[in-house]
Amino acid sequence: MIDVTGLPVAAGGAVTVRVPAKVNVRLAVGPPRADGFHDLVNVFHAVSLYDDVTAAEPVEPGAYSVRVTGLSADQVPLDGGNLAVRAARALAAHAGRAYGADLQIRKAIPVAGGMAGGSADAAGALVACNELWGLGLTREELMEIGGDIGSDVPFALLGGTAVGTGRGERLAPAEVGGRFHWVFALAEGGLSTAEVYATCDRLRAEAGVTAGPPRANAALMEALRAGDAAALGRELANDLQPAALALMPGLAGVLAAGRERGALGAIVSGSGPTCAFLTGSAAEAAALAAGLEAAGVCRAALTAYGDVPGAAVVAAAP
Repeated sequence: MIDVTGLPVAAGGAVTVRVPAKVNVRLAVGPPRADGFHDLVNVFHAVSLYDDVTAAEPVEPGAYSVRVTGLSADQVPLDGGNLAVRAARALAAHAGRAYGADLQIRKAIPVAGGMAGGSADAAGALVACNELWGLGLTREELMEIGGDIGSDVPFALLGGTAVGTGRGERLAPAEVGGRFHWVFALAEGGLSTAEVYATCDRLRAEAGVTAGPPRANAALMEALRAGDAAALGRELANDLQPAALALMPGLAGVLAAGRERGALGAIVSGSGPTCAFLTGSAAEAAALAAGLEAAGVCRAALTAYGDVPGAAVVAAAP
């Protein structure tokens, strides 16, 4: 039997789930908490770059394996550190059964790029294994399990646009009044999320800045509701951006190149290093992507739109 990724899968059934990337249109970061995390106000926006995660019955009962193809597949861990494997194991533990799964991931979301590719794969594994094993858990129940795996996993399950608080795992859906068109400039190499947060704390300490509680942005939320790309572009903000630029100074030139070529807004996505540019239309996004690639300021430039739904089954074989 062959699944939609074109890779052979074990006989006995397979489920393929498509799950989107995210961009943070607002990421407000509070001071470090006692548990090492930070309180956030994180406005997630799901975009049309997708990983496909297939879960199949394992050849060896109770075993877990993972194979990865696609964008930067060689950078994805294939051991117990893989978030999709961790998610499948966590789901089996929740069910109290000795399940197993052969997982196959086809990547189009940048790895270590600030677009929650690993969290997307975990979300995809939760949905796929829930279907494969016939558990019948609700999306809310899967989000509860996913929150223990990673702060961004619940949003990858939910999709759309949402305001995340706490570590980002507590979500409130947000109203969006239209489609937004994006360009994502991929950098050479990645950034460690933990290192970016640590650098954010260090830069604040060196500047004598005491971070207060993170706050929402009313103007940004209104721009989303109105579907106003120009207004949203003016309000894009990421408290982690100075840290990402300190760790990878070349990103400043990428952001400037996008602005010079007509982007309505430019921002480092999440912990970076992917740079996100908001445009007014699909045609403008295509032109900007071509311009960034021609300028040689990034490894590649991808176009996408948002918002889009969260993790969803796209193929199943009995």
